[in-house]
Amino acid sequence: MTIDLNCDLGEGTGSDDELMPLVTSANIACGAYAGDEATMRATVRLARRHRVAIGAHPGFADRANFGRREQTLNPADARDLVRDQVAALRRIAIEEGAAIGHVKLHGAFYNQTARDADLALAVHEAVIEAGVPALMVPASSVQERVSRARGGLRVVAEVFADRAYRADGSLTPRTLPGAVIADEAVAVAQVTRLVREGKVRAITGADISLRGDTVCLHGDGILAVAFARRLREALAGMGVEVKAFSS
Repeated sequence: MTIDLNCDLGEGTGSDDELMPLVTSANIACGAYAGDEATMRATVRLARRHRVAIGAHPGFADRANFGRREQTLNPADARDLVRDQVAALRRIAIEEGAAIGHVKLHGAFYNQTARDADLALAVHEAVIEAGVPALMVPASSVQERVSRARGGLRVVAEVFADRAYRADGSLTPRTLPGAVIADEAVAVAQVTRLVREGKVRAITGADISLRGDTVCLHGDGILAVAFARRLREALAGMGVEVKAFSS
């Protein structure tokens, strides 16, 4: 049994050097909600050093809210956000002798396309046009259904270690109590059950089926590094190999 561990990096948290060796896929901020040319270049270099798969992490150009506030968005906007930010990272990646293997959207952009079929299709087409082979999507979302139906990309279903789920399989909005799991033991237990059984306890108390190819570790928490180590130890204890989905 294998699982990919992905992390959003290049966001200026100061923990990238410690986190990168603990993950297998890096989603690199492309200068919109966070990051700039210098951080993109440094993060690409760090990923190459540790042989971590490189992905683009496009989001809203809203640094004040870290890209987590929803915006009015149409399919053309969605295409432009993906196209422009992937292009910015690709230029740097090529200069560093690297390639972009996947795209994962950030924050509110990720959430809006997860439930809107028109936006989901626009993002899917933009990733194809960008020549990136894989799209990381929320497990059991509209984006996953649209992308699997459309074809032409590897669709990588993502589940979360530290986020609570609703009964429909969607993430509980951060504005609601209990949306972020602060207890490390609870978060580890959630991941190990997702990997072993393909199930998660929703915030309502119901058990729901949810299967993922990759687990997201948020890199902006103060205990992110310690949690990543603890999770890897738990997975190793289950006999689960941590491996990039692209390998």
